Amino acid sequence: QVQLVESGGGLVQAGGSLRLSCAASGIIFSINAMGWYRQAPGKERELVAAITSGGSTNYADSVKGRFTISRDNAKRTLYLQMNSLKPDDTAVYYCNGDLMTGWGRTHDYWGQGTQVTVSS
Repeated sequence: QVQLVESGGGLVQAGGSLRLSCAASGIIFSINAMGWYRQAPGKERELVAAITSGGSTNYADSVKGRFTISRDNAKRTLYLQMNSLKPDDTAVYYCNGDLMTGWGRTHDYWGQGTQVTVSS
């Protein structure tokens, strides 16, 4: 079964760093665009960063200069390096991938989410 699994979340102090990983598994022909989203209590889910199959990236203004998205296609893994973390970065972070799972079959998949908590 095709799935995305996030890891690397946790509790850190303001100014600290975390590295999130998202591993894709199952029968996957190819991985197209991927991204990280986050959702804090009482707020809408927002796009944090995205990366295309060609390596171009986009970031939310709130994380530019602090977060870096990358991918390792051979390992079928997406990463998010988060530096200079702030309390308002606290949220559940979700991995999203546009995956080709058969001839002419491409769908969006979501991970289960990983909690990131930044203390003051």
